[in-house]
Amino acid sequence: MATVASTLQNGSASTSETGLPALWEIRLSRSHNIPYYFNSATHESTWEPPLGTDTNTLKAYMAAHHSYILPVAALQQHQAVQPSKIRASQLLIKHAGSRRPSSWKEKVITRSEEEARQILLRHEAQIRSGQATLAELAVSESDCSSARKGGDLGLFGPGEMQKEFEEAAFALQVGEMSGVVKTASGLHLIERTA
Repeated sequence: MATVASTLQNGSASTSETGLPALWEIRLSRSHNIPYYFNSATHESTWEPPLGTDTNTLKAYMAAHHSYILPVAALQQHQAVQPSKIRASQLLIKHAGSRRPSSWKEKVITRSEEEARQILLRHEAQIRSGQATLAELAVSESDCSSARKGGDLGLFGPGEMQKEFEEAAFALQVGEMSGVVKTASGLHLIERTA
C-alpha cells in the first residue's frame, strides 16, 4: 500500500501509460484515500480526468494498478463529491429584457424574450440533430464574447457564474447539453466539456 501511495504521489507513471495529457499525474487524496488528477505546472487538481485524456488508456491503467485501493466506502464517497471546477461552453441569445441588451453582434438588442427562445430552440434542434455543434453555432450566433472561442467559458467553480447557469452546468455530465436555461443575461444552451 505504501508503494502504491508513493507511486501515485510521485506521478512516476508516464503519459503514455496513464493516457493523461502532459504535466498531469495521478495522486492519492489523503482525506478520501482515492486517486485524483494533478497538473504539476499549474497546481490544478480535479477528480475528473482532465481535458485531452485518453480515457481508454486511463481506465486500463487504473484497473491494472490502482483499483484495489478503492474500498467500497471510499468509492461511494468519491462519487458523491462534486468536482471543484468544470468546463463548459455556451450559446447565449439575449433579448430586450436582458441585463445588458447589447452584444458584439448588435449594439442594441430589441427582440422579445419569446423571440430569443424561438431562436435558441432552432439552434438546439440543429445541434441535437447533428447538423451543427454548439461550438460551430456559437461562433456566429452567440451574443456572448466567448463566441470567438466557440462558446468556451474555460474552467469555473461554484459561485463564479449566475446561480441558474451554475446549477444547470454542474448538473450536466461531460458531453451533455442542457435545454434552454434562463438567467438575467438572457437564454443559454450549455454544454459541459470537462
